[in-house]
Amino acid sequence: MRAFFFAGDEAAEWLARGLRILAREVPEQVLPDGGHFELSPMYHAIILEDVLDLLNAAHVWPGQVPDAVVAHWREVAGRMLYWLQQMIHPDGGISFFNDAALGIAADFAALAAYSERLGIVPSVMATKGRCVHLADSGYVRLQQGNAAALLDVARIGPDYLPGHAHANTLSFELSLFGQRVVVNSGTSQYGLGAERLRQRGTAAHSTVEVDGADSSEVWGGFRVAQRARPFGLAITDEDQGLKVICAHDGYRRLKGKPIHRRRWWLAEHSLQVSDYIEGGFRVAVARYYLHPTVQVTGQGQAGQFILSAGQIVNWSVAGGVARVVPATWHPEFGVTVPSQCVEIQFEGADVAMDFSWK
Repeated sequence: MRAFFFAGDEAAEWLARGLRILAREVPEQVLPDGGHFELSPMYHAIILEDVLDLLNAAHVWPGQVPDAVVAHWREVAGRMLYWLQQMIHPDGGISFFNDAALGIAADFAALAAYSERLGIVPSVMATKGRCVHLADSGYVRLQQGNAAALLDVARIGPDYLPGHAHANTLSFELSLFGQRVVVNSGTSQYGLGAERLRQRGTAAHSTVEVDGADSSEVWGGFRVAQRARPFGLAITDEDQGLKVICAHDGYRRLKGKPIHRRRWWLAEHSLQVSDYIEGGFRVAVARYYLHPTVQVTGQGQAGQFILSAGQIVNWSVAGGVARVVPATWHPEFGVTVPSQCVEIQFEGADVAMDFSWK
């Protein structure tokens, strides 16, 4: 902001240079659907606040930034606010895809209030009924009745900047009755340690792991080698419910060249998640990480989730055997909370998990 505060030739050059950088980077980093190109809700919120700060500065020091540039920033902020609005849970907090944790970026309510003070509202973008497809970033929001599901059908960020990516392709998060139920396990640390690597791995997310491998080869603290690429996305909104189908090729590097295909089918009182492994494999495991407030009963083929407000969610499995195992949830940096995970080992090529509630 020093380019606004100071006067003179040097300050003018600072401002000109900053505007040139922004003219290059804003279109690069903010996708047409409003998402930030690293595909992390946390970093998206940080960058959105930066854009709002720019608009605030342009208002405080009028005439310093060309009107056309200010208008562009306002349009970008509206798109970014809309995107973030779709990527939060009913509790107001961000979803945990890629590097994401609470308590780092301002939350949606604060950013929405800041935007409102600047006269910015979320852009109205094309939606399809109860389904919002953020096509450029690769996320889908399904909402029906008491359920909100957030689905990751995204690529691994920019090819040249995958440092905040997790191997979480085709993972999802689910809220019921305003409470988080199925989650990804989150991010509690950076660095180069084993725990950082574990939290980035496929086995720490609510998706399918094949032959003990990650769907994308995460390594180091912020590196990715071979990457899963989603394909075959199909979205249907019909009277019977909302259906999303997608596949990825992240396991094609393995001996049997397996492909993971997943289908979500959300109706008013139920969600079915079906997984199919096409090709050869030895072991496949579907995991459903539960929010720490969710109590789980049952093993094998059926059981119940008991939510913190007392609601009951029935679950049942076809094509595999479920077991409940200890897990951890990492809602903030430096925080580890005990939780549970339902693991389902495939008996054949396909497994289905059904959730139902009243």
